[in-house]
Amino acid sequence: MYKILTLNNISPKGLSRFPLDHYEVSSEMREPDAVVVRSFKMHDMALADTVKAIGRAGAGVNNIPVEAMTAQGVVVFNAPGANANAVKELVLAGILLAARHICAAWDYTRGLAGTDAELNKQVEEGKKKFAGFELPGRTLGVLGLGAIGVKVANAARALGMNVLGYDPHMTVDRAWQLDSGVQQAAGIDDLLARSDMVTFHVPLNDATRHLIRADRLRIMKPGAVLLNFAREGIVDEAAVVEALNQGHLRTYVCDFPSNTLQGHPKVIALPHLGASTQEAEENCAIMVADQIRDYLENGNIRHSVNFPDMSLPRAGSSRLTVINSNRPDMVGQISHVLGQNSINIVHMVNESRNGVAYNLIDVEGNLDGEAARGIAAIDGVLKVRVL
Repeated sequence: MYKILTLNNISPKGLSRFPLDHYEVSSEMREPDAVVVRSFKMHDMALADTVKAIGRAGAGVNNIPVEAMTAQGVVVFNAPGANANAVKELVLAGILLAARHICAAWDYTRGLAGTDAELNKQVEEGKKKFAGFELPGRTLGVLGLGAIGVKVANAARALGMNVLGYDPHMTVDRAWQLDSGVQQAAGIDDLLARSDMVTFHVPLNDATRHLIRADRLRIMKPGAVLLNFAREGIVDEAAVVEALNQGHLRTYVCDFPSNTLQGHPKVIALPHLGASTQEAEENCAIMVADQIRDYLENGNIRHSVNFPDMSLPRAGSSRLTVINSNRPDMVGQISHVLGQNSINIVHMVNESRNGVAYNLIDVEGNLDGEAARGIAAIDGVLKVRVL
């Protein structure tokens, strides 16, 4: 019986992927095999040694101590693309809100009072303050062409916009999905300089923190719109406010309110709604549940942020998984222990990432506790499982 600990309210459709005859799912559990989490901050959380996997029902993993988990041989999964449509739709809403001054116009209208005739007079007098622009012919810059960025770029093309894209790490699969009319920018600065509106869809890490800062804001066209539905720390908020105050930026639309932005008339800050749809929550929960189940039962890894993806059809009488530090002769030592125990390797795959290696080994022979203990005793081995 596998035990699954939930740290947030997880969609029942996702949790239903764990069959009750083999899984116990609870929000209170001392020694779980895996953890499913959404936004709960795990950095100060003490985890039992029994934990083998963590599934983040979403894309970002900033709330999970990934480096520490890697050192302990714990696989961290996420759900890339599962909430992409929800975020895409909110980005499109943000583009339209900024282009037509909808939020400011709505606030203005809600503050009106008087008879219908008086209201109509105030409307006609005030509407000129909210004149906007149409999207066809305008250029949208999309920085980051992963699951969300590609959907945003394609949707903007469908609205008649010119689209510039930039992603030095774009995959072949994403390239196939991208509208052929999307132009490639030479780099970040080129994209910023040529765009009327800019949206970015990149993870928050040391390389992307304050990626949008004062010097890059100065490169942007006067009157440009900046949209942030990725992560708060990617933008230097103080620099954005200064650009808004100077009139260089027209509007900043984001999903991350803060005291720095609060009350600014040119800021539209939403309460982190990016993935807040029923469909997105269900899709994310289903995806990570399936990933955790496949890993616990078969040792296969899909969509891990800290271990290599690896999938191997079952062969042999037993399966062994080994996580170890990526150093010379580890495979040789593992094979030697198996040979000493008269266990024959039928099929074996070894991949490494982030200083650790993962081994999927199908064997014929008596894979008893003695062989597993012998492998676990090898210096550098972090975790051993017999499936």
